[in-house]
Amino acid sequence: MRLDGKVAVVTGGTRGVGAGIARAFAEAGARVVTCARRPPGTPLPGTEFRPLDLRDPAAVRDFFAALPRLDVLVNNAGGTPYRLLTEAEPERHARVVELNLLAPLTATLAAYQPLRRARGSVVMIGSVSGTRPSPGTAAYGAAKAGLEMLARSMAVEWAPEVRVNTLVVGMVRTERSQLHYGDAEGVAAVARTVPLGRLAEPSDVGAAAVFLASDAAAYITGASLQVHGGGERPAFLDASNAGKGR
Repeated sequence: MRLDGKVAVVTGGTRGVGAGIARAFAEAGARVVTCARRPPGTPLPGTEFRPLDLRDPAAVRDFFAALPRLDVLVNNAGGTPYRLLTEAEPERHARVVELNLLAPLTATLAAYQPLRRARGSVVMIGSVSGTRPSPGTAAYGAAKAGLEMLARSMAVEWAPEVRVNTLVVGMVRTERSQLHYGDAEGVAAVARTVPLGRLAEPSDVGAAAVFLASDAAAYITGASLQVHGGGERPAFLDASNAGKGR
């Protein structure tokens, strides 16, 4: 799963999951370019940062046109605050969809020609929020569901020159985990709901992204790889009497 000599762009690759992905690609031998609106607080070894607002289509096109080569695009940039549907105007929810669905579409279209020349690969960073109800982050979940379907369609349209796959990511321990799960005790309680007994680390997501971008996955396209530690224990198992005491 080496990527020596390859050029990889990781959007939003300056912190959290994105930084973990960028580190994994650099460790695999790739030349890594990260992009976001703001630079990382701490420079990431083996990576190059370039500022970019992914919601500006013209800037996105210029960014990819300036790259001499591109082998891998990881569409990681995204996210959302917790916001119930009725607690915000439609325009705020629309911006969440724009960042998490339309921006990856814009970036991937801008990257298509260099990826095609390199017979490269796209890795979409999806979410379990796109596979189940997502109260409080409904627009985000809808966008991630759309992103996974977009990847499948791209994989068919662009084969055999460009492979396109999705990582369906579960809960990840990052510097911002406590914003979502509360204090350290809350984070630990949430981790216990995962069958593998812990939250993912950014490096877990990075390793899976490197796999999908590597020659080890040369016959994989249009796939969705779940990186969620086994998912979530069904609530009915804890609510019912069946199997108690086992």
